[in-house]
Amino acid sequence: MPWLYLLLAIAGEVVGTTALKASDGFTRLGPSLLVILGYGIAFYLLAQVLRTIPLGITYAIWSGVGVAAVTLIGWLAYGQRLDIPAILGIGLIVAGVLVLNLWSGATP
Repeated sequence: MPWLYLLLAIAGEVVGTTALKASDGFTRLGPSLLVILGYGIAFYLLAQVLRTIPLGITYAIWSGVGVAAVTLIGWLAYGQRLDIPAILGIGLIVAGVLVLNLWSGATP
Protein backbone atom coordinates (compact mmCIF):
# COMPACT_ATOMS: atom_id res chain seq x y z
CA MET A 1 0.00 0.00 0.00
CA PRO A 2 2.78 2.55 0.63
CA TRP A 3 3.83 2.34 -3.03
CA LEU A 4 0.29 3.15 -4.14
CA TYR A 5 0.21 6.05 -1.68
CA LEU A 6 3.52 7.29 -3.07
CA LEU A 7 2.16 7.16 -6.61
CA LEU A 8 -0.96 9.06 -5.54
CA ALA A 9 1.16 11.58 -3.59
CA ILE A 10 3.23 12.21 -6.71
CA ALA A 11 0.04 12.65 -8.74
CA GLY A 12 -1.28 15.15 -6.20
CA GLU A 13 1.97 17.10 -6.29
CA VAL A 14 2.00 17.14 -10.09
CA VAL A 15 -1.61 18.35 -10.18
CA GLY A 16 -0.81 21.03 -7.59
CA THR A 17 2.29 22.21 -9.43
CA THR A 18 0.52 22.29 -12.78
CA ALA A 19 -2.35 24.23 -11.23
CA LEU A 20 0.16 26.62 -9.65
CA LYS A 21 1.16 27.74 -13.14
CA ALA A 22 -2.50 28.03 -14.14
CA SER A 23 -3.36 30.03 -10.99
CA ASP A 24 -1.49 33.04 -12.40
CA GLY A 25 0.00 34.03 -9.05
CA PHE A 26 -3.12 32.93 -7.14
CA THR A 27 -5.29 35.40 -9.05
CA ARG A 28 -7.56 32.68 -10.49
CA LEU A 29 -9.79 30.92 -7.93
CA GLY A 30 -10.28 27.50 -9.57
CA PRO A 31 -6.61 26.70 -10.17
CA SER A 32 -5.69 28.22 -6.78
CA LEU A 33 -8.07 25.83 -5.02
CA LEU A 34 -6.62 22.95 -7.04
CA VAL A 35 -3.13 23.92 -5.82
CA ILE A 36 -4.26 23.70 -2.21
CA LEU A 37 -6.11 20.43 -2.75
CA GLY A 38 -3.30 18.82 -4.76
CA TYR A 39 -0.58 19.73 -2.28
CA GLY A 40 -2.78 18.84 0.70
CA ILE A 41 -3.40 15.35 -0.66
CA ALA A 42 0.22 14.99 -1.70
CA PHE A 43 1.68 15.85 1.69
CA TYR A 44 -0.85 13.79 3.63
CA LEU A 45 -0.09 10.72 1.53
CA LEU A 46 3.65 11.40 1.63
CA ALA A 47 3.48 11.43 5.44
CA GLN A 48 1.79 8.02 5.32
CA VAL A 49 4.45 6.66 2.95
CA LEU A 50 7.23 7.78 5.28
CA ARG A 51 5.93 5.39 7.92
CA THR A 52 7.35 2.47 5.92
CA ILE A 53 9.63 3.65 3.11
CA PRO A 54 12.89 5.41 4.09
CA LEU A 55 12.98 9.19 3.69
CA GLY A 56 15.84 9.32 1.17
CA ILE A 57 14.30 6.71 -1.10
CA THR A 58 10.85 8.26 -0.85
CA TYR A 59 12.13 11.72 -1.66
CA ALA A 60 14.29 10.53 -4.56
CA ILE A 61 11.31 8.81 -6.17
CA TRP A 62 8.92 11.66 -5.32
CA SER A 63 11.16 14.33 -6.79
CA GLY A 64 12.42 12.34 -9.77
CA VAL A 65 9.05 11.19 -11.02
CA GLY A 66 7.51 14.57 -10.17
CA VAL A 67 10.14 16.50 -12.12
CA ALA A 68 9.74 14.26 -15.15
CA ALA A 69 5.93 14.45 -15.06
CA VAL A 70 5.80 18.22 -14.56
CA THR A 71 8.32 18.73 -17.36
CA LEU A 72 6.23 16.60 -19.70
CA ILE A 73 3.07 18.52 -18.77
CA GLY A 74 4.92 21.82 -19.20
CA TRP A 75 5.90 20.74 -22.69
CA LEU A 76 2.43 19.46 -23.63
CA ALA A 77 0.19 22.03 -21.92
CA TYR A 78 2.30 25.18 -21.78
CA GLY A 79 4.57 24.86 -24.78
CA GLN A 80 7.74 24.68 -22.67
CA ARG A 81 10.73 24.24 -24.95
CA LEU A 82 12.91 21.22 -24.27
CA ASP A 83 16.33 21.00 -25.88
CA ILE A 84 18.61 17.97 -25.97
CA PRO A 85 20.39 18.77 -22.66
CA ALA A 86 17.02 19.19 -20.91
CA ILE A 87 15.77 15.87 -22.25
CA LEU A 88 19.04 14.19 -21.31
CA GLY A 89 18.87 15.63 -17.78
CA ILE A 90 15.31 14.42 -17.28
CA GLY A 91 16.34 11.01 -18.63
CA LEU A 92 19.14 10.84 -16.06
CA ILE A 93 16.71 11.66 -13.27
CA VAL A 94 14.37 8.88 -14.41
CA ALA A 95 17.33 6.51 -14.72
CA GLY A 96 18.31 7.31 -11.13
CA VAL A 97 14.82 6.47 -9.89
CA LEU A 98 14.92 3.19 -11.82
CA VAL A 99 18.33 2.27 -10.39
CA LEU A 100 17.05 2.92 -6.86
CA ASN A 101 14.01 0.75 -7.38
CA LEU A 102 15.46 -2.09 -9.43
CA TRP A 103 18.95 -2.64 -8.05
CA SER A 104 19.40 -0.81 -4.75
CA GLY A 105 19.22 -2.72 -1.51
CA ALA A 106 18.08 0.51 0.17
CA THR A 107 14.55 0.12 -1.21
CA PRO A 108 12.33 -2.10 0.95
